[in-house]
Amino acid sequence: MKKIAIIVIMLALPLCAWAGQKEGDVMDIVKHMHRIGHDTFKVEGEKTIYTDPFKITKKDRADIILITHEHYDHCSPEDVAKLQGPDTVIVATADCAAKLKGNIKTVKPGDKLTVQGVDIEVVPSYNINKKFHPKGNKWVGYIFTVDGVRIYLAGDTDRIPEMKNFKCDIALLPVSGTYVMTAEEAVQAALDIKPKVAIPMHYASIVGTDDDAREFAKALEGKIKVVVLEAQ
Repeated sequence: MKKIAIIVIMLALPLCAWAGQKEGDVMDIVKHMHRIGHDTFKVEGEKTIYTDPFKITKKDRADIILITHEHYDHCSPEDVAKLQGPDTVIVATADCAAKLKGNIKTVKPGDKLTVQGVDIEVVPSYNINKKFHPKGNKWVGYIFTVDGVRIYLAGDTDRIPEMKNFKCDIALLPVSGTYVMTAEEAVQAALDIKPKVAIPMHYASIVGTDDDAREFAKALEGKIKVVVLEAQ
């Protein structure tokens, strides 16, 4: 019995020991994150990563494009084309990949892959109290690593049980309500995840307003650092 107890404790240690990156290192990455609008972010590091390109107003070159699901405001072929170069890799769900051209890697929840040196974990993203993003569709969020910092892109989701097991330094969380979490629900999600920094998204475009982001930030004062990135 003693041997079994020792083995269990040793196996548990890596999960308990995960503490993430230092806040200064995390904030260095935040300084290189640009919110284009809605759920579209540009993350600059060794590679340039775009998430869910939508309403792109000027051409750019992405090394990696992460797409969470096939809705038009997340999987937009014309916007993706504005960011594609010959070496761009698109990571997307199968239903979205069918709409796109280029170097595409199809994924589902639970997958892990490395693209151009960037480690990517694919996690679930779904609604639990509304019908817009069914769990059965196997749509996704991503946890991807930039210069050692783990960034969680939630996708269009509610507060889901899996979030308590996500390990990330930065969490990009929807706050608008209607199709995704409300600001209040996103606060609880942030407390489940415990990132160093939380950044609101999915507001002031289609649904939601800047007030949703402000409400989210105010509710987390003294608990989790919130950075509200202005749309560019």
